[in-house]
Amino acid sequence: MFVFLKAVGIAILSFGLRVVTVKAAQASIQDAGRTLTLGNTSYFVPSSPVSALRDPLSLSIAAKSASDGLVPFSVIPTSNLVFDGTALQETVDTWASKDDVWTEDFLTGVYITYNGTRLLPSVSLLSAQKKFGIDFVLTSKSYLLGVGLTRTLPSGPYFLEVATGNIFEVYRLYNDENQSFLYGTIPDGNGGFQVLSARIPGAATQTIGVPSRLYFTPTPEKPLAGMRLGVKDIYDVQGLRTGCGNRAFWELYPPKARTAPAIQRLLDSGMVLVGKTKTSQFANGQTATDDWVDLHAPYNPRGDGYQDGSSSSTGSGTAIAAYPWLDFAVGSDTGGSMRGPAGANGAFGNRPSHGAVALDDVMPLSPELDTAGIFARDAKLWATAGHWWYQDFKSFTQFPKKLLFPVDYFGSSYLTDPPSEGTAAATFNTFIAALERFLNTTRVEINFTDSWNATKPASVPAPTLQTLLSTAYADIITLDQTALVADPFIADYGAAHGGRAPFVDPAPLARWAYGRALPAGRKEAALANKTAFMDWVAREVLRADPATCSDAIFLYPQSEGRTNYRNRYISAPSAPLGFSSGRISVHAEVPDMVVPIGEAPYTSTITGQTEFLPVTMSFLAAKGCDLMLFNLFAALQEAGIVTPVGTGSRLFA
Repeated sequence: MFVFLKAVGIAILSFGLRVVTVKAAQASIQDAGRTLTLGNTSYFVPSSPVSALRDPLSLSIAAKSASDGLVPFSVIPTSNLVFDGTALQETVDTWASKDDVWTEDFLTGVYITYNGTRLLPSVSLLSAQKKFGIDFVLTSKSYLLGVGLTRTLPSGPYFLEVATGNIFEVYRLYNDENQSFLYGTIPDGNGGFQVLSARIPGAATQTIGVPSRLYFTPTPEKPLAGMRLGVKDIYDVQGLRTGCGNRAFWELYPPKARTAPAIQRLLDSGMVLVGKTKTSQFANGQTATDDWVDLHAPYNPRGDGYQDGSSSSTGSGTAIAAYPWLDFAVGSDTGGSMRGPAGANGAFGNRPSHGAVALDDVMPLSPELDTAGIFARDAKLWATAGHWWYQDFKSFTQFPKKLLFPVDYFGSSYLTDPPSEGTAAATFNTFIAALERFLNTTRVEINFTDSWNATKPASVPAPTLQTLLSTAYADIITLDQTALVADPFIADYGAAHGGRAPFVDPAPLARWAYGRALPAGRKEAALANKTAFMDWVAREVLRADPATCSDAIFLYPQSEGRTNYRNRYISAPSAPLGFSSGRISVHAEVPDMVVPIGEAPYTSTITGQTEFLPVTMSFLAAKGCDLMLFNLFAALQEAGIVTPVGTGSRLFA
């Protein structure tokens, strides 16, 4: 159904009706909201009103501007004793810069509310009405002859249904062009969420709805009010199914009865959940094209748009890099699933200290290694979210003076062998030099492997770190997930489908097969090796410090602007064996936080042009020192050493 509404340029695209069968002869029809366009912008109007106007005279005035029974209008609070055209212009300018949902098309009508303290406020908008095309002006009961609403509303855009007087919030609709989301969400009115029923045209894309930022005001109790959040689809959310990147899993299990505490904590800060983001299957590592079978791999927006987005928090990482309308995205990190996407997509992202937040109602890869992280584009906002989320850690505002520079992970000494200009190594070196000046210190070059060899515990028989930890990660995660996820899922699916097995992508299948083939005792041995390494790091590398939390910061390259095209075939998946810099924090349980510091040029085989990919660095500190690192990055941004990143192909415009 398509109806063009001339008066205010509203076009109804769909009514999103949901039919529920009650019995054979009857059906119950429920309004699931309306999708419409206003001024060439798509919006969703939920079915439940947030307030109502009951004054018959006011409704008759508004009805003259209605199209198909709806009128767009704006609620404008003011403390001005006289609200005039100048005050309205200031409001318009502020709202236009702050909010992507409100537009001047919502000035068909205005409802002015007074929140000042002086008596006898008034409104003088005769000239402004002509300038902005305002058809009617209504005022609250604080004004002479004003009218009330059944519920006080915050500022922002609304639709008035003139037949009933009901007032509705609006959601602006966006296309998920990078295919980062599984679906969009809206509150269900019962403390949970439901899948957004709205759809706008797109090439195999989901539609995401976002509420007006004007509806929300941050407070100490809700410091992140109105910030929009995407959540990786391994976290349970009340009212929604958890699919873990597998279609059979999504279909088999019902919507969840409660929200994971980790996500509820973020919602309690005032964040607004706008959708579930894609995960590589069961949070296992996968590469675009070859490994992603059940779902299509999200698109990394950086460079030519056809680079792999890393995994497993691919949807969250690509979304935060692609969409200015999204503020935060939650992922998880067991062996690199936050840090890899942060590096590939050029965003701030973290693996916290193990145990930083509870992971109840979250699909496990390995409880001994799983952590919850968050992506952002701004270090200060990232720090605010980190302080709220990781509430059990102590905050430190003094920073370590020791910068550890592992030459074996950077490739060489930058002091004796300065890198060539224009290389990623030069970007690292320039950033580290700025960091040295900020901290009033100089880097300490070490060889991490040699340090282990020289100071390793006498009780550890393994001659090298590779020998000690080469299979530890693979042994732990494959044994854990096979027992906790794979076997119960396969059994439940078979019971529901006559013994049939569900489809599972190649990567998790290969890992589960590896785990099933391991002899008894391998997990215990792996955990013992992990513990020996963790204790060594805490004793020899990243020691606790009473003034700075950690006595040192350990740096290593996270991404160097190298290509990883998604239109190439790669080798078959296998168990994730080996040890590298990215496994240090995994086994040591320390925070590992990724910071974008630059870009590296390359000639794209897709576009034939010079494109740019992210250069990012990882920061490690002692376990529990997450907030110290968040404070450091916020201070570095304040000093201009760290810069917020943009969305799209380039990090820095």
